[in-house]
Amino acid sequence: MMQDILQQITLPEWFGVLFSVCQVLLARKNNSNNYLFGIAGILLTLYVMIQSKLYAEFTLNLYYLIMSIYGWLYWKFGKRKSETKISETTNNEKLISLGIVIATFALFYFFLTHFTDSDVPILDSLVSAFAWAGMWLMARRKIENWILLNISNIIAIPLLIHKGLYLYAVLTTFLFVVAISGYLEWRKIIKSKSVV
Repeated sequence: MMQDILQQITLPEWFGVLFSVCQVLLARKNNSNNYLFGIAGILLTLYVMIQSKLYAEFTLNLYYLIMSIYGWLYWKFGKRKSETKISETTNNEKLISLGIVIATFALFYFFLTHFTDSDVPILDSLVSAFAWAGMWLMARRKIENWILLNISNIIAIPLLIHKGLYLYAVLTTFLFVVAISGYLEWRKIIKSKSVV
């Protein structure tokens, strides 16, 4: 069985996962170059998701691509032409994040149920909705990004298994663990900056 699963994994899947692992490990370490690996992984993942008929995930990865470019520039330069610091979300950013989750879920669910042959419109929409908001917070270097991304990860793991994307399910499990670690690491950074 394991041999059959490994034979089903394509080269774009292998390399997409490899680049994604590099990206999340660099993000955990607060390294702005994480986005360069992310962009490479996203491009490969776009191909895999469209082949698997995970249309909301495909669109999510297009969004990841745009936000990765934006995030890399924002992390590097921000508004002050110097690297943006990690911080907590403001009340306004929390409302925007909630709005992103609700709006993207509604849009994806409508699109998937009316215009595609998706067999998992609710789960696909939920994964994407939480990830859209999480990625927006990540690009702005807000610590709560890890929480929203992990909600997305929890939903994505069984979805990816259902679709036979076992390597991406393993990657998502790995991302879940790293997101917990990333949250704790970023929390330490925030605390150390507040003491200084």
